[in-house]
Amino acid sequence: MSEKVAIHISKELYEKVKRFVESEGGFSSVDEFVEFVLREVIESSQSESMSKEDEERVKERLRALGYL
Repeated sequence: MSEKVAIHISKELYEKVKRFVESEGGFSSVDEFVEFVLREVIESSQSESMSKEDEERVKERLRALGYL
């Protein structure tokens, strides 16, 4: 089991998350939900971005459509 640390969030936000967890299911606790969300945010920010070639194709398509 990994070591646990405390974080501080507003009581209002905590209560919203708690209601969400209780109504939506899929998570056993607020802690589990928060850990999941933080992990997803970190992993998505670290994922590889679009290649230069793909970026140029998108730009060309946007130009052809008149957006650029």
